[in-house]
Amino acid sequence: MRVEVWSDVVCPWCYIGKRRLEAALERFPHRDQVEVVWRSFQLDPSVPEGETHATLPALAAKYGTSVEAMRANMARVEEVAARAGLEYHLADGVSGNTLLAHQALHLAAERDRGGELKERLLHAHFEEGRSVFDVDSLAELAAEVGLDQAEVRDALADRRYLAAVHADAATAQALGATGVPFFVVDRKYGAAGAQPAELLLNILERAWSDAHPLVTVPAADGCDDDSCNV
Repeated sequence: MRVEVWSDVVCPWCYIGKRRLEAALERFPHRDQVEVVWRSFQLDPSVPEGETHATLPALAAKYGTSVEAMRANMARVEEVAARAGLEYHLADGVSGNTLLAHQALHLAAERDRGGELKERLLHAHFEEGRSVFDVDSLAELAAEVGLDQAEVRDALADRRYLAAVHADAATAQALGATGVPFFVVDRKYGAAGAQPAELLLNILERAWSDAHPLVTVPAADGCDDDSCNV
């Protein structure tokens, strides 16, 4: 069985969704026969590469609310994350273009380190406050999961995985994904948003036992295009 997950490394609900998927897989009796594939989805590809900005004031301006109101919204997401075992610091976060990160993830997938690098980047961004937006940072983080720094730098320089990133985005659109995380099991069942582990487990069980066309369950909390439910 293949579980494809479209997500971004700066999406707070994507990390929560990852933990909930892991919880579902722990209870799935056929988990050893499940392959999880991480697909690329950029929340805001319009951000110029190389530029970063503080997340809190940017989101407050985007939604036309005060910084304090947005801080309170972020605190509520942090509470949800804590229940999943994650320690967020959203109000201190920095955002930027994630195109390089997604290219690095495609290289990692080819080296059988896709899941490891996905976890490392999410942890670095949300729990350590480390950059996931520049070549130097990505090369260092990739090396921590066993990838060769020189190869990572070369791949990001010649953009050999750029087409793969765009292909992921096109496939997500074709499948009807408008936000992330977006889970697709064997191209039969889809679930948008950070669905509860129980629901994800139910999808895994149904997909294992039958071969219906793609059925998408109602969306849960997640990130929609260039915005997040925070």
